[in-house]
Amino acid sequence: MSSHQASAFSKAARIAFVQACWHRDVVDQCRIGFAEEMKNLGFADSAVDYFEVAGAFEIPLYAKRLAQSGRYKAVVAAGFVVDGGIYRHEFVAGAVITGLMQVQLETSVPVISAVLTPHHFNAHDEHTKFFREHFRVKGMEAAQACTDTIEKTQQLEQWGKAA
Repeated sequence: MSSHQASAFSKAARIAFVQACWHRDVVDQCRIGFAEEMKNLGFADSAVDYFEVAGAFEIPLYAKRLAQSGRYKAVVAAGFVVDGGIYRHEFVAGAVITGLMQVQLETSVPVISAVLTPHHFNAHDEHTKFFREHFRVKGMEAAQACTDTIEKTQQLEQWGKAA
């Protein structure tokens, strides 16, 4: 998307970014990468509202309420679901991703997922460093996907009005 295209809808487009607080040191990097890339794409800092929830499991409900508000053109979700040894993280991850998909299908508001569920994560320096860097990149990719999706859904809306 060109910077001209971004400016064409950035003034009207508000975006919600919801992040889980579990593993905040890692997930914060997604928010930072997202904010940097949104700025690079020509969006003002004020175009994005940031929200925090306790964990990834809480993201879908919050995303749904934000989408239903009518205020946002897209919702971005960031979380880190790891195997803590107490429960099967695959079930939590599946519930979160399915919930996020359900939100966008029910509300017609795009939901961009940066909820990551690694096979293996150990909280030692090497893994933490890797995932902090990886989340930064995922935040940038989420910004690109978000702006691209907003642009394309707005095109679909225009096509619908022209028909």
